[in-house]
Amino acid sequence: MTRAYAVFAAGLILLLGPGLPGSRSQTAPFPLELLQIADGNFVHFGAMAMMNRENEGAIANLGLIVGEDAVAVVDTGGSGREGERFLAAIRTLTPKPVRYVINTHMHPDHVFGNGAFAAERPTYVGHSNLPRAMATRASFYLNAFRRSLGEALIDEVKIVSPSDLVQDTLVLDLGMRPLILKAWPAAHTDNDLTVLDTASGTLFAGDLLFVRHVPVLDGSILGWLSVLQETARIPAARVVPGHGPVPDDWHDALAQQRRYFERLTQEVRGLISRGVPIAAAAGVAEAEKGRWALFDEYHARNATAAYSELEWE
Repeated sequence: MTRAYAVFAAGLILLLGPGLPGSRSQTAPFPLELLQIADGNFVHFGAMAMMNRENEGAIANLGLIVGEDAVAVVDTGGSGREGERFLAAIRTLTPKPVRYVINTHMHPDHVFGNGAFAAERPTYVGHSNLPRAMATRASFYLNAFRRSLGEALIDEVKIVSPSDLVQDTLVLDLGMRPLILKAWPAAHTDNDLTVLDTASGTLFAGDLLFVRHVPVLDGSILGWLSVLQETARIPAARVVPGHGPVPDDWHDALAQQRRYFERLTQEVRGLISRGVPIAAAAGVAEAEKGRWALFDEYHARNATAAYSELEWE
């Protein structure tokens, strides 16, 4: 699957703040690039990077599912501006109403664009734990990303929490295209949700699956290992990860991620059994470094989070 990073020189106007001549308040947003990966399924592939002003928070994969009557959006991007550009891209493909905005979990790169879809009057859908998680962390996220994204992008963000909540599974229909939404136990976060388009066999896995990008732990490492086993049994023809390209062999991609977590778990348990303090956790599983992008940015916090969980086994 060919990666696409939508970088457009013509998008320079989007870097201007609101109220300035030529700003987006006076100009229609420049559409993101959407690639068709299956019948009725489109994806914008995020940059393999941290959220920053240059990429406007556009680092997560965003999905569009088109049915006979309506469409569903799977995640909305890392800024209000990315959400607007996503909606503009959708309108180049179809006039059908956006019936559902589905959030796979709480992280800013997946939900900061929610407000851009409000005028479409969609139903916002998420894990039953998502409203609490968003309410708890909203202020922290807005303040933290104000430094990396800048005032203009953060001031445009509107936190929109889901009204329809998934406790276990929920089926939505876009017209001849049923979607099966599943809420998972704590793994990447405690509010992970997947979307299976039964018509095409495409699973939108959110951040339960990372490809090339090192996985990021914000939930439970033991829970995630268990969830990976269950995910492997889903009858999907292809899987869209939260970050990275659509893999040719998604079971192999799951296996690579499982290997990373198993090695991390084993080596952290070794530290704990020897009475080595948590400060040393960042040095475990270094053999994995060459296998993953952004390893230096995320691995140390993964190891620390794993240590904090596993020391109470």
